[in-house]
Amino acid sequence: MVDDLTALSMDELRAKRAENQAVEVGLSYLRRLAQGRLDIVAAEQRRRSEGGEPADTESLVANLSAVLGDHLIAPGNGRLPQLLSPDLNEIDTSELDAIGSLSNLADASDAELTGLVEKLSAYEAEVSARRRALFEQIDALQAEITRRYKTGEASVESLLK
Repeated sequence: MVDDLTALSMDELRAKRAENQAVEVGLSYLRRLAQGRLDIVAAEQRRRSEGGEPADTESLVANLSAVLGDHLIAPGNGRLPQLLSPDLNEIDTSELDAIGSLSNLADASDAELTGLVEKLSAYEAEVSARRRALFEQIDALQAEITRRYKTGEASVESLLK
């Protein structure tokens, strides 16, 4: 982030804001992936605590929407993303994928599930912190753009040219 935003042109401010917004959308996607994996592991832990039988693939898939729908309203500042989906070619899930596989949860020990939850939770928290930092940068860029319009340093007419 540039310390002196007043030194940037309007085009540079807008470009930096757009760049940060695109990065934020990617981080939001990674965060949702991590949360989905946490929900799946939590469902397996719940199944075990309730004494249920391991699910076969068909019933697992059938119940996936219910498992993933538990937290449809997430905590946070409620910002509406400027971009609704990231460029999936630019999303690197390797760090998340390295945390562990969900393919054989029924065979994992309770300790392995607990470890998976801890690693996924730490990853989700780290991604959330990076998003919060980006929000601060986006807000600062937007505040400088707004300030320029309010003071007359920039005009709406310049957008129409």
